[in-house]
Amino acid sequence: MAAQTGVESDEQLLARAVGDLSRRTRFPVVFAGLEHAGAVHITAIAGARTHSIEGLVVQASKGLGGASFVEGRPRLALEYRTSRSITHDYDRAILGEGISTLLAVPVMVAGRARGVIYCGSWHRSPVGDVVSRPAFTAAESLGTELRVRDEVRRRLALAAPPAAASSLPAAAREELRESYAELRSIAATVDDAGIRERLARLEQRLATLSSDASGPAEKVDTNLSPREIDVLACCALGSTNGEIAAALGLKEGTVKSYLASAMAKLDASTRHAAVMRARRAGILP
Repeated sequence: MAAQTGVESDEQLLARAVGDLSRRTRFPVVFAGLEHAGAVHITAIAGARTHSIEGLVVQASKGLGGASFVEGRPRLALEYRTSRSITHDYDRAILGEGISTLLAVPVMVAGRARGVIYCGSWHRSPVGDVVSRPAFTAAESLGTELRVRDEVRRRLALAAPPAAASSLPAAAREELRESYAELRSIAATVDDAGIRERLARLEQRLATLSSDASGPAEKVDTNLSPREIDVLACCALGSTNGEIAAALGLKEGTVKSYLASAMAKLDASTRHAAVMRARRAGILP
């Protein structure tokens, strides 16, 4: 899919993830690819000494990465050349690079593999938790961002251009508001500051699309915290305190405290009134 203006493509995102991982891992070679038409196409490579991996296309179930992709779990070949637990369809590429130990980690999105990240060593190397953790973290972060991108694309496809936002059908605007709340709940579980920043930009795009420009914004002298906005965004979807707690990874009592604080700041006697005032003030879409 072509990149939107100012937004990196999935392949560019993958290349950045591979570059970041290559600086954090002890493996000298890192490469990765996303799935297209049932096969993983390697498009990002860092640290390779040859060109043998370039253009590699890994079919499902074949090789170490193909097995990892189908099984949805990491696979390790401590001695790749003699491993009997995998097929050797891609020996020319892997052995051509001189790789001895190879780790393959699937990139999971909503329970389905969307790609594979490989980490390779030119010598037989032990692979414990400390060594493998950066690859697992990179795959998880990449999967999170791809999941968010998928949802944003799906929701934005339902929306009119920004210039027509005020004339959006009520159902379409509600869809966008649901997406906004879901993005905030996802962002609340992400530790990476860079990913949170990009999620915030996506939230703003959705807020702009779903805002009702038919009347002036109500001035509210308040300063809601990010967590209070998270809770109100979930309240806007009709979620119970228990459901909000589960979505945001909080205790139910903590949700009640955030909600009470937000209601007080908004001078609202009910959660519904708080949501409406927040929308009129432009705090919520």
